[in-house]
Amino acid sequence: MTDPANGRVEYGHLVIGGAPAEPAGRGTIEVVSPHTEAVIGRVPHATREDVDRAVATARAAFDAGPWPRSDPKERIAVVTRIKDALAARHEEVARTVTAQNGSPYSWSVLGQALGAVMVWEAALAVARDTGYEERRTGILGPLLVRRAPVGVVAAVVPWNAPQFVAAAKLAPALLAGCPVILKPSPEAPLDSYLLAEIAAEAGLPDGVLSVLPAGPEVGEYLVGHPGVDKVSFTGSVAAGRRVMEVAARRLTRVTLELGGKSAAVILPDADLDAAVGGIVPNAWMNNGQACVAQTRILAPRDHYAEIAERLAAAASALVVGDPFDPATQVGPLVARRQQQRSFDYIDLGRREGAELLTGGGRPASPETGWYVEPTLFGNVRNDMRIAREEIFGPVICLLPYESEEEAVRIADDSDYGLSGSVWTADVERGIGVARRIRTGTFSVNTFSLDMLGPFGGFKNSGLGREFGPEGFAAYLEHQTIHLPADWEG
Repeated sequence: MTDPANGRVEYGHLVIGGAPAEPAGRGTIEVVSPHTEAVIGRVPHATREDVDRAVATARAAFDAGPWPRSDPKERIAVVTRIKDALAARHEEVARTVTAQNGSPYSWSVLGQALGAVMVWEAALAVARDTGYEERRTGILGPLLVRRAPVGVVAAVVPWNAPQFVAAAKLAPALLAGCPVILKPSPEAPLDSYLLAEIAAEAGLPDGVLSVLPAGPEVGEYLVGHPGVDKVSFTGSVAAGRRVMEVAARRLTRVTLELGGKSAAVILPDADLDAAVGGIVPNAWMNNGQACVAQTRILAPRDHYAEIAERLAAAASALVVGDPFDPATQVGPLVARRQQQRSFDYIDLGRREGAELLTGGGRPASPETGWYVEPTLFGNVRNDMRIAREEIFGPVICLLPYESEEEAVRIADDSDYGLSGSVWTADVERGIGVARRIRTGTFSVNTFSLDMLGPFGGFKNSGLGREFGPEGFAAYLEHQTIHLPADWEG
């Protein structure tokens, strides 16, 4: 394999049960650099036949293989080796992700690669504290309550944070004893091969991990496969609804982490230097392609003009360019369609009457690539489409409000409920605001995603949780064994 940052990567095989496997079909996926617009890699496009093989392999590993029956300490040892190898190769992982999706390299190192290592480490910490059998005194007699692996897992990951999201699914699933079929996005499949290589070298048993790059049609076939027990999906709301619909036919368990339109609430007493400094990198993070991005910024009317000026200046100062340049803060969007989507919403914002404070076009440099200027709209109303729909690009809305009550109402008036933040001189006041907003995670005077706390969404932002004991529990089933009343074992 060649480093995609410096040359073209070609994989001629799929990974089925941890081993290279010839694809059933002849279709391929071309991976295109969002910066140069040149092909930087090619992998096979998995087919339904490949899904059948991968599911059969995973089924055998679950039904008769050693992994689900191994001592949890053995699984912890293997997963620890996976985590350590990812840490050792984090720069290679970061370069691969940046080459595929245009994440600024500095962000890829911290958010894509080392962030994934943190996910593996957090899952290990949870696994070490998890008991798999518990004796209880029941009403009618003694009970033995077991936590057993849920079964074969289909993990469907997006292109914007492929290694981080894969870790959120694979780490707890593997630690629980579940075989996993990983379906990476067609835009970003290359890093999944690195992960499969690392897992095999770490001693993950045969049959436990498959990697099948493919598009939505094959993904839907995987999600609906009768041999799959659990689906963990991260992606758009529309795709999540379809996943849930298909999985429901067989009552397959699902976890859905979907979109967001999160609000950053600046209260009148906030330190504006801290607020603007904290919000800007988390509004335009990953080129605006992050479900947790703070895409609606709420400013008190009395301080609106100053906040608008500060935010516009900060946004216009963001360095746009080659994602491998260490100075770059905003790189290209993953595909031409995503660039056009942002431009379409920018046009829509103008038509809706929002005020364009900065950005709104394509930067003059670089000459190639799917770039969009960091864009800020002011005087946005919460009923505008740019304030209600997830754009998934570097387009941010600034909304004025009159009172704290109105700020809470605006922040909560969304079809989404994934993330958010509040900025204030009074932390207790901030906690009070957080408690009133229906969103899965919320930060006070910071922006954080802690892998030991549950992460997921209210409303259209998803179903279920990842991270922490709550996320680990999604890969376990509870079994109650009733014992004789006189048993004293």
